[in-house]
Amino acid sequence: MSFDDTIFALASAPGRAGVQVVRLSGPGAGGALRALAGRLPPPRMATLAALRDPAMGEVFDKALILWFPAPASFTGEDVAELHLHGGRAVLQAATAALGALGLRVAEPGEFSRRAFEHGKLDLTEAEAIADLVDAETAAQRRQALRQMEGALGRLYEGWRGRLTRALAHIEADIDFPDEDLPDGVAAAMRPELAALAAEIAGHLEDSGRGERLRDGIAIAILGAPNAGKSSLLNAIARRDVAIVSSQAGTTRDVIEVQLDLDGYPVTLADTAGLRETLDAVESEGIRRALDRAANADLKLLVFDAARWPDLDAPTLALLDADAIPVLNKVDATPVASPVLNGRPVVAVSAATGAGLPELLRAVSAAVTERYAPGAAPALTRARHRAALEDCHHALTRALSAPLPELAAEDVRLAARALGRIIGRVDVEDLLDVIFRDFCIGK
Repeated sequence: MSFDDTIFALASAPGRAGVQVVRLSGPGAGGALRALAGRLPPPRMATLAALRDPAMGEVFDKALILWFPAPASFTGEDVAELHLHGGRAVLQAATAALGALGLRVAEPGEFSRRAFEHGKLDLTEAEAIADLVDAETAAQRRQALRQMEGALGRLYEGWRGRLTRALAHIEADIDFPDEDLPDGVAAAMRPELAALAAEIAGHLEDSGRGERLRDGIAIAILGAPNAGKSSLLNAIARRDVAIVSSQAGTTRDVIEVQLDLDGYPVTLADTAGLRETLDAVESEGIRRALDRAANADLKLLVFDAARWPDLDAPTLALLDADAIPVLNKVDATPVASPVLNGRPVVAVSAATGAGLPELLRAVSAAVTERYAPGAAPALTRARHRAALEDCHHALTRALSAPLPELAAEDVRLAARALGRIIGRVDVEDLLDVIFRDFCIGK
């Protein structure tokens, strides 16, 4: 990408609408706005203007215009916005006029890239903008906003600052032995590095909370054939998602539906009934069901009330801390306060809807317990996790390094790994700390 030219793009959703926003950024944004509107409005003040194509001399819209001179803008460059009427012909006219003025259409993500390059965003904040645009539930929105406001970046920048300080002290002890430095400068950094390694390890041990909120929480419905799994899925989704039949083995593949459960994004999956079978297709469906069970964040184990308390062994084998036992068809066979292995069982009827509110409350409570936002901002991407794991491994090596030179190299690698997350790796930081803390050479 070249940042010497001026770009423009539709910043609102495409298609017919009441208003559509075209954003300009770059050194020519002010000139382009003046050419279209005849003047520049006061900074950050919406102003009504007639927009004219300079080449044709024709007014193509009356619109609100905004002007954000650098550096007080989203990208840190001169930025202008055209709030046009939302017709296709208006956008075509604006695009043609801007192209004739020498502006080019922005590449995907280029506005955010320019904001990053000009120090307006770190990488975690830029990623949060994309997450906020894609957010479909309240929990996703809250997590993205928190990250966009810099909570995650501040945490990692703080850790990187502590690593930089520790590295500076170790390097000073190695490189300036003849200077009047305090004794044991490098050794004094070990407790700080150990504490930081423990903090990072705790941050990593979050059960993928942030990533689950971003991508969706997987819940699998499992049970024997004809236990009513598909009926339960339809009842929860409030529409006919899965085929329901009295014939055993009707469901042979995984059927998914996305839900907003009290603000949390959930993917609910109906699976094939668990049983012994010689049918090759059904066997593949059962294999997929067991695979889904192994990878699900939560499991709904559905049992048939007609068989209570003699329940099927394959489903019982899946009962663990991440499973919620459900007794279906209690409208035909009522069971009072069922308990399984000391755990309460949610009694429901997918046919009548009885017990469904209680089941949804149980699922919501389990999801909230596992994925509610904590005091510290959560990891949201595999990229963050991989870099933090590299950082932690490097710190662990540094703490056991036999020589200060080896410890310094590992601390440097740890700081670089954190810098990769936020997009800042700067040798000047190390020099600043050395000269500030020790005044080398007086």
